[in-house]
Amino acid sequence: MNFDELVEVLRKRIVGHDLPPGSKLREVELTTEFDVSRARVREAFGVLEERGLIERIPNRGAVVTRLDVKQIYELYELREVLEGLAVRLATKKAPKGSWDDLVQLFGQPAEDAIARNDLEFYIDCIIKFRERCTEAADNAMLNAQLDGLYDRTGVLIRRLVLVPGRAMEGIRQHRLVLEAMCKGDASLAEELKRENIRNAAAAFAKYQKYLL
Repeated sequence: MNFDELVEVLRKRIVGHDLPPGSKLREVELTTEFDVSRARVREAFGVLEERGLIERIPNRGAVVTRLDVKQIYELYELREVLEGLAVRLATKKAPKGSWDDLVQLFGQPAEDAIARNDLEFYIDCIIKFRERCTEAADNAMLNAQLDGLYDRTGVLIRRLVLVPGRAMEGIRQHRLVLEAMCKGDASLAEELKRENIRNAAAAFAKYQKYLL
């Protein structure tokens, strides 16, 4: 396994909660599992630490980062600004008709998925929306910042959709964002996306004792 593959496997385990917050990453076990040197594992730890996914603690080694409440609100503040910016840039730069398929996706298919409690479909819709926006925004520095934020908040986002009514509200809000994007109204699309993130933060505040 090459270095990039090692980092990506470990990243996915952390983001997907296979390695939950507080889990210890053991160098010896990883060298055996992936048939790589301990130096290569330590190098991968350095990348994960830079992304905020793990921390290396004296006498304990590498541990998956556990976010506290203050950090979570700080991440929401960053997401509001940066995701709003991505939507604005995407709206301005994308050609007419770029969002038609997403409008369809967030219509009846998303409603039907929520009705049958298929929350993975909803999450996939959100991921697809983000990917398309960051691609259309065409700003490598912005995309790198957003990737880091999504890595650190992935588990929380999956928990938040379990809040009663949150998924359907998220669908409604993204429909409004997409409507503004289809009209080419970049300022409105940005404000609606920022409102969507603020609403998510408010939902977290209301249910945080059940989500952490």
